[in-house]
Amino acid sequence: MSEGIAEKIPNKIDSSIYCIYTEYEKDHTKPYTTILGCKVSGLNDIPDGMTGKTFAEGNYTRHIAKGNILQGMVFTEWTKIWNSDLPRTFIADFEVYGEKAQDPEDAEVDIFVAIK
Repeated sequence: MSEGIAEKIPNKIDSSIYCIYTEYEKDHTKPYTTILGCKVSGLNDIPDGMTGKTFAEGNYTRHIAKGNILQGMVFTEWTKIWNSDLPRTFIADFEVYGEKAQDPEDAEVDIFVAIK
């Protein structure tokens, strides 16, 4: 964030930051890939050093993490998800840091978990 990388992403649809978890080896306890980025209108113009990814539509359940980001409220919500009995697909899950996440002490972050 301090390097202003988000500003270098072309064709952004909005200013939300996405944290995507994908390419799971098995589940959340095994290696997986994390991608930080923005939603874009197309992948025709990807700057050097950046990655473009598309994901098929699927079924997702939405969870909302509320509170102080600096005190681990997103991790706390993920802990609840990990301990739940959701029928997860482990294809791609993501967090959305939108307008309501701008105040780190009183933030809301949407977490979308892929399910069957």
